Amino acid sequence: MRNWTRWQDVTTILLGIVIFATPFIFEATAVTAAAWTAYIVGVLLVGAGLWSATLEEPMPAIEVAPLAIGAALFAAPWILSYTGTTTMAWMSWIIGALAFVNAGLEFFVIQAEQEAVPA
Repeated sequence: MRNWTRWQDVTTILLGIVIFATPFIFEATAVTAAAWTAYIVGVLLVGAGLWSATLEEPMPAIEVAPLAIGAALFAAPWILSYTGTTTMAWMSWIIGALAFVNAGLEFFVIQAEQEAVPA
């Protein structure tokens, strides 16, 4: 499979951009823990998506990165105590869950592609 053709990689990049922009969109830059979480996770998701998108063949080991980042983002409002900032907490839960599911889907795509290729 050629690089830049997997929709999961592009979705990971878009999710990273959305979570990075969230503090600016909802004017929550004063909530330091939530804002910095969004910035760091956004950069990590964009980086993981770009890394995966530039590869000629998908690698399951690389898809663990957005999977773990998504799970960490989902748990961040509780761990970093910003559940009181509802918009940031909800965006963390939504984007974290979407990133986790999106990365998990990539494992199924990789497995299906490997089974489709005759030995």
